[in-house]
Amino acid sequence: MAANAFARRDKAYPYGYCLEITQDVVTNLRARNARARSSAARALSAFLKHGGVGTMVWGVLRDRYFQNAIQLGSLYVDVANDSVDPLKPKVEILPMAESGLELVRDIPHFALIAERYWGVRSYANTALPALAPLFPVIIVDPDQRVLLQSKTGYMMRLLASDRFQKSERWLSAAPEPPLAVVQGVRNNCPADILAANPAATREASLEACRALRGRAASLDAAWIDRMGEMFDRVPQIRILNVPAKSIAVHDMTRTNARSVTGVAALRSNKINALVLEGMGV
Repeated sequence: MAANAFARRDKAYPYGYCLEITQDVVTNLRARNARARSSAARALSAFLKHGGVGTMVWGVLRDRYFQNAIQLGSLYVDVANDSVDPLKPKVEILPMAESGLELVRDIPHFALIAERYWGVRSYANTALPALAPLFPVIIVDPDQRVLLQSKTGYMMRLLASDRFQKSERWLSAAPEPPLAVVQGVRNNCPADILAANPAATREASLEACRALRGRAASLDAAWIDRMGEMFDRVPQIRILNVPAKSIAVHDMTRTNARSVTGVAALRSNKINALVLEGMGV
C-alpha cells in the first residue's frame, strides 16, 4: 500500500492508515481462511466455524487516539500498530481487557480525542443544520482545513441510539464555528444541499434533532443513504487568511467521504436499531 499512499496530515504512510491496513488484512484473512491450507489458517477457520468472534473494532486507544483493530475471541489484534508512531512494531496482540481500547462515549469524548490526536478545534455544526443530527461536529485543523464529522458506523449508531439527544446536547453547548468557517462551507456547497439548509443557526441545528424524534418510522435505510450522500458532497475546504482582511476559501477538490463499511438499515423502522454489521473474517 505504501507505494500509492498519500501523506495524511503531512505525515507519510503508514500514519493515519489504520482503517485501510486493517481492512486489507481482513480481506486477506478471509481469502486465506477460505483455502485453509496452513495450520494457522485451519486453526482460525475452526475457531470461527465453532462460533469464535472475528470482527473489526474501532474506538479510543489509551485515551490518546482513534484506532481500528481486529477482535479475535478475547484478543485485541492491532495490525496497524505503527499508524500513529512508525517506530512502533507493526503488529500488537494483547488480551482485549489489557488493550486500552474503549468505546467513544459521547460527542464531547469524540471531540476531546480528535483535538488530542489530530490537533483540531471542534465546533457545533451550525453551518448545515439538516446534517447536524448525524454529523454534529465541524472540525478545523491547524492548516485551517474544515470538514464534518463523523461518517463512521459506530458514531452514527451511537447518535441514533438515543434519538439524537447526544447530538442535541452537543449542539446546544459546543462553541459555534467562526463566521468565516460557516460562510466557507455554505459558499462551496452544492445548491440542493444549501436549499435543504436555509438557516445556519444553532437553533436550526437543535430543531433538526427534535424534529427527527417524531419521524422515527421514516428513518430507514433510504434516509441513511440520503444523509450519507449529502455528507459525501459537502466539500472539504480550507480557509485562507489574506492581507485584505477578507477571507478566501480554497476548494480542496476533495470531499469529507469516510468509509461506512458495516452500516446497516434501521431495522423495523426503529431509530435505535441502527446496527454495525459484524465483519467476521
